[in-house]
Amino acid sequence: MIHKNQPLSMAESLEFIKSSEEENAEIVGFIKKFSVLSPEQGKEMRKKIEELKLLKVKPENIAKIIDLLPDNSADLNKIFEDVSLDEDEANKILDIVKQYK
Repeated sequence: MIHKNQPLSMAESLEFIKSSEEENAEIVGFIKKFSVLSPEQGKEMRKKIEELKLLKVKPENIAKIIDLLPDNSADLNKIFEDVSLDEDEANKILDIVKQYK
């Protein structure tokens, strides 16, 4: 989901979807089925990754990291199309991901 031209993870998008309508209840159910984190945890994780100030990591990469919660650097590097992270960068991100598993 994109909100204000900022990519959001599935967990973060739950905050913007109103579950009161039947139509949206189906969407919320779908997202909850595949999303491990709560909206609060997603925001918290985004903030921690952004605080690393890694130039290679874009907002859309962060959204995918939150959605997929990669286990290792090979899985993490699959998220990045144009660049690959060095070992130090990958380890910093994976350390944050491990806090939410």
